[in-house]
Amino acid sequence: MHIFSRKIRNRYLFFGDIFLTLVSVLLSYLVRLELIAIFPTYQDSLLWMLGAAVVIKPLVYYFFGIYRHIWRYASTRELIIIFSAVTTASMLLSAMMIGLFASGMFFGFPRSVLIIDWLFSMAFIGGTRFVFRVLAETTSSSLAGSFIPSMRKKWVLVIGGGDAGAMVVREMLKNPQLNMTPVGILDDDPAKQGSKIHGVPVLAPLNQIDHILDKHHVDEVVVAIPSASGKIVRQVTEVCRQRNVAFRTMPGIYELLGGVVSVSRLREVDIPDLLRREPVRINTESLGEVLQGRVVMVTGAGGSIGRELCRQVAQINPKRLLTLGHGENSIFSALMDLKEGFPSLEIVPLIADVRDLPRLEAIFTRWKPEVVFHTAAHKHVPLMESNIEEAVTNNIIGTQNIVKLALANDVQRLVMISTDKAIRPVSVMGATKRLAEMLVLDAAHRYQRAFTVVRFGNVLGSRGSVVPRFKRQIATGGPITVTHPDMKRYFMTIPEAVHLVLQASAMSTGGENYILDMGQPVRIVDLAEDLIRLSGLEPGKDIEIVFTGIRPGEKLTEDLWDTGLEYSPTDHPDIHRVESEEVLTSGDLAAIVEQLARLAREGKPEAIQDLLGKAVPGAAIQSVTTELDMVE
Repeated sequence: MHIFSRKIRNRYLFFGDIFLTLVSVLLSYLVRLELIAIFPTYQDSLLWMLGAAVVIKPLVYYFFGIYRHIWRYASTRELIIIFSAVTTASMLLSAMMIGLFASGMFFGFPRSVLIIDWLFSMAFIGGTRFVFRVLAETTSSSLAGSFIPSMRKKWVLVIGGGDAGAMVVREMLKNPQLNMTPVGILDDDPAKQGSKIHGVPVLAPLNQIDHILDKHHVDEVVVAIPSASGKIVRQVTEVCRQRNVAFRTMPGIYELLGGVVSVSRLREVDIPDLLRREPVRINTESLGEVLQGRVVMVTGAGGSIGRELCRQVAQINPKRLLTLGHGENSIFSALMDLKEGFPSLEIVPLIADVRDLPRLEAIFTRWKPEVVFHTAAHKHVPLMESNIEEAVTNNIIGTQNIVKLALANDVQRLVMISTDKAIRPVSVMGATKRLAEMLVLDAAHRYQRAFTVVRFGNVLGSRGSVVPRFKRQIATGGPITVTHPDMKRYFMTIPEAVHLVLQASAMSTGGENYILDMGQPVRIVDLAEDLIRLSGLEPGKDIEIVFTGIRPGEKLTEDLWDTGLEYSPTDHPDIHRVESEEVLTSGDLAAIVEQLARLAREGKPEAIQDLLGKAVPGAAIQSVTTELDMVE
C-alpha cells in the first residue's frame, strides 16, 4: 500500500514537472522579451525550446532519482540532488538549443533565456519538493496537538550545540507527540553564545548549568554529546540530582550506527560515565611492534578480561591468536565473536586447564606462542574462602605451569593479570594472587625475561561483578544487597583494563609490577543508589538497600597503593611502577609453593590458610568458612 501510494505521488510529480517545465520556458521568454515581440521574431526558437525542454528535463530528473525520494523528509542532501539535476538538464538543453541555432533550424534566439530558465526551474522543482516537507511538518504538528491535548509538556535543556544537539532539538520541534519542548541549549563554544539553533537559543556555557536551572523551569536535561567524557556527564548529573531534575545522555557511536536515533531512544546515563576520573589513555603505536605478526596466547580467554584482550589483540593483526580456556562454552562463544569480527585471522581455540601441565606442554610445543597474556584465575573472594585448595592449584600452580613453559619455549613476553587484593591480602584469593605475582617476577629477574605483572581494581561489567548483580536485583524489584555502607572499591571498565594490559606488554623489559592510577575509590552504596536512580526509581522508596555484613576475606577498602612502597611514573600517565616490594627469595618461594601444592592434594585448607598467613608479606588471612550462603 505504501509503495503504491508513493508511485501515485511520484506520477503526479512527474506530470507536474512537465507542466512547470513549459511554464519555466514561457516565463523565461516573457521576462527576456516584450510580449508583442515573441511570436513574430522568436516563435520558432520558443517552440523548439518547449519541445526540447519537455523531453530532456523530466528524463534527467528521473535519472537523478528525484522521483524516488520521500520529500517530507527532504534535507540538504536532497537540495544538492535537485541542484545537480536541474543544472545538468539546463546544460543539456542549452547545448541542444545552441546547436540547433547554429545549424540554422531557427532564427532570433535570445541566449540569456537559458540562464533565466535555469533559475525558474530551480525555483519550481526545488520549491515544490520542499513544500511537501513544510506541509508534512505542519500537519504532523497540528495532528499531534489534537490527539494529545491532555499530556503535559516536558521542558528540556539540551547540553551540546553540535550536530547531535541540533538533531535532538529538531526532533523535539518536529514531533510534538514526544511532549518535549527545548527551552535552551548549553555549549562551551564562544562563537555559539547568543545564537539560535532551529530557533532555540544557546543560553550559556556548560559551567553555568546550575544558574540556568535556577532561572528557567526545566523538567529534564539531555546530554547531546555522544562522546562526552565522564567528567562532563558527572558535572551535569550532580547538578541535576541536587535540583531533582531528570537527565539522559545521547547514545554512543556504536548505538548511533545501529539505526536512526530519535529522542525516544535516548538512553539513561550508564554507570561507567559516572567514574570520578578521566578514561585511561593508551599509546597504540607501540603495540604493533610487540604484537603484530606474533603468535599470541590468551589464557582464560573465555572470561570478561580474556575475551576483550582477544578482541583488542586481533585488531593489531597478530600472526595467530591462541584462545585457551577450561570452559568449552565460553571459549566457543568467544571464538564465534572473534571469527565474525576478524574472519581473516587464524584463531585456534584450545580447551585446557592451566593446572594440567602435560596438556599445556603439548600446546606450547605445537603452537609456540611468542606473547602470553595470563588471565586464567579464580577471582571470587568469598567462593575461594570456601574452596581454598582450588584457589591454590588454579592461581598458584596454574601460574607456575605457565611460567615454566614460557621459559622452556622461549616466550618473548608474559603479562600476568593480578588484583589490588594481592596487596597486604586478607583473603585466600588475594594471597594466592600475590604468590602468583612473585612466581612471574622471580622468573623475570632470574632469567632476564620480559615478564611483568599488572594489578587492577574491580572491573565494571565483568561476569560476577557488582553492577550486573545490582541490575538483576532492581529488575526483580529489589532489595539491593550491599555488604557495608562504608565499603569502597576502585573501579575501571573492561576496555580500560585491556588497554592497561596491552600497554604493559609494550612497556615491559622484565620484572615490572604495574599499577593503574584509578582515581579515588567509590562507595559501593553510592553505585547502588546511582543505578536505582538511573532506572527511574528512588532509593529507599522504590528499591530498598539492605546491608548484609562484610563477607569472609573482604576489606572495607582495598589498598591499591601500599603506603610502605615506592612508586615511579612511566611513559603512560595512568600507569605507575612499583619500585620496591617485599618478596620471597627464589628458594623460599619454591619451597612454599611445593608445600602449598602438597597440602592442596591432601585436602588441608586450615594448614594452607596458616601457611599463606605466615609466608605472604603483609598478609592477615581471616578464618576459614564453609558457609556458601555468604557468597552472592
